[in-house]
Amino acid sequence: MKQTIFKGFATAMVTPMTSTGVDYDALARFIDFQLENGINALVAVGTTGESATLTPEERKAVIRFTVDRVKGRVPVIAGTGTNNTEHVLDYTKSACDDGADAVLVVTPYYNKATQKGLIAHYTAVADVSDKPVILYNVPSRTGCNLLPDTVSILADHPRIAAIKEASGNMSQVVDLFHKCGDRIDVYSGEDGLVVPMLAMGGMGCISVMSNVVPRLSVAMSDKFFAGDIAGAAQLQCQLLPLVNCLFCEVNPIPAKAAVAAMGFCQEHLRLPLAPMEDANRARLYTEIKKLGVQL
Repeated sequence: MKQTIFKGFATAMVTPMTSTGVDYDALARFIDFQLENGINALVAVGTTGESATLTPEERKAVIRFTVDRVKGRVPVIAGTGTNNTEHVLDYTKSACDDGADAVLVVTPYYNKATQKGLIAHYTAVADVSDKPVILYNVPSRTGCNLLPDTVSILADHPRIAAIKEASGNMSQVVDLFHKCGDRIDVYSGEDGLVVPMLAMGGMGCISVMSNVVPRLSVAMSDKFFAGDIAGAAQLQCQLLPLVNCLFCEVNPIPAKAAVAAMGFCQEHLRLPLAPMEDANRARLYTEIKKLGVQL
């Protein structure tokens, strides 16, 4: 097994913005909030961070800022994926140079790829990276499914260390563990399936939910790893209504609404993302308050 990047929860952070650009003061406060609440790792400029609509300069600057703010207290994982391999290579080399501890690379979207193309894509990224690479499979968003047989081939690369698996298909998850779970770490990319994936041997979750409730999220994985499976399962069920609200509209629309309501940023989204519908917003806020979070 390759060295584990983190164990527990990593927050796929929203990117605070204003109408004129990234709000770095807000980002600093949000990073501090995450660290103060015991988060195990942070993801900068993942897809939850609106990577698709940040400029190349903004993407690199947010990663650099996050690394500088965290100062090694937890691993910083840089989102470097796009649907253009050459761009991914550039973002990956830059993130490594700027001190990221690992890179998270989503499968190419829209142009997708065959499984052969995915092998070539990820091999090219891993070849230029001097930090561990986390594969990211989220076919509902990309139209591209990274299959277990393909992951098994990629797991032989010395720098491909983990996968964020968000297919939502537990049969595929079981097949993934069967074929390569002893050679690559598996992180849940589904906040509603964390405990089931931990039970299969997962190392944690790269999470949207922990933007809002980092302490409760970490408590779930802490309980599991301490052997309190029933306690972890109870927290999974307790947090499920929040998870459902966070994904009732396209991510990160609800997550940014939540973080804004908590006072950490403006609720500014870049088009084509639009503000949350009022009825969904009301349900989201209700579930957040039930968990003791002040809005």
